[in-house]
Amino acid sequence: MSLSTIIVDDEPLARKGLTIRLQAHDNINIIEQCCNGREALAAIRAYQVDLMFLDIQMPGLNGFQVLESIIEQGLTMPMVVFVTAFDQYAIKAFEVHALDYLLKPADEVRLAQTIKKIQQYFKSSADSAHKSKLVRLVSDVTGNDYQKILTELENNQELTLSSYSDILAIKDAGEVNRVPVKDILWIDAAGDYMCVHTLETKQNILQENTYILRKTMKELELCLDPKQFIRNHRSTIVNKNVIQKFCSQVNGEYFLVLKNGKELKVSRSYKDKVKQAVNS
Repeated sequence: MSLSTIIVDDEPLARKGLTIRLQAHDNINIIEQCCNGREALAAIRAYQVDLMFLDIQMPGLNGFQVLESIIEQGLTMPMVVFVTAFDQYAIKAFEVHALDYLLKPADEVRLAQTIKKIQQYFKSSADSAHKSKLVRLVSDVTGNDYQKILTELENNQELTLSSYSDILAIKDAGEVNRVPVKDILWIDAAGDYMCVHTLETKQNILQENTYILRKTMKELELCLDPKQFIRNHRSTIVNKNVIQKFCSQVNGEYFLVLKNGKELKVSRSYKDKVKQAVNS
């Protein structure tokens, strides 16, 4: 399986370095090196491009605008791997459904992981799903000022995109786990960290997992759709879809029973909102 590949980056050294590293992978056929977004669009029009390594911040058309132009011009969307010098871009790349990301300069081990993921996607129907999610990315950012988004990312500011992601990106020991939001059961605070409890299917086995995330409860609330997640305690957020029942005790305390049997306390200050959410 040979993948027709283009590299899109305004930095010559970045293009050269990535090209050299990709030469170690026989199934990657680099057909064009593009120094800006317009050259990338021309290459996609001229060739059948399977894979694109795309820098986010470039003069002229940035990475977001390249994707938007592909859709507007009715071109075939290739598989996309974001390439960036900013770590915060990496997290956002997952939140907006990129297949993968590479931090500059990409090392051989990390690049090999990316290539393996690409191969798995091309061997499955996930390819079309990935392209659909890229279309959603364009929809998410089209109504926003691109330069404002880039400035917010550079300054590590809270992004002002209007929609909620279906992926929660959790960084741990240099890796990023893509946790489907639908699989989250509840989230609780543990000191300066959040414990994200999930029920996921891995290798055809349903299992509960816990991920550690360094965010505040307020930041998490901004990431999660309030139609799906409700605050039941000062230190707990729960997925409304996994609530089995809302109960009260003789001592006046309240709690939720989840479908897996887990009980979560409901504080008095959140009681009415939780009850309303459960009954709606």
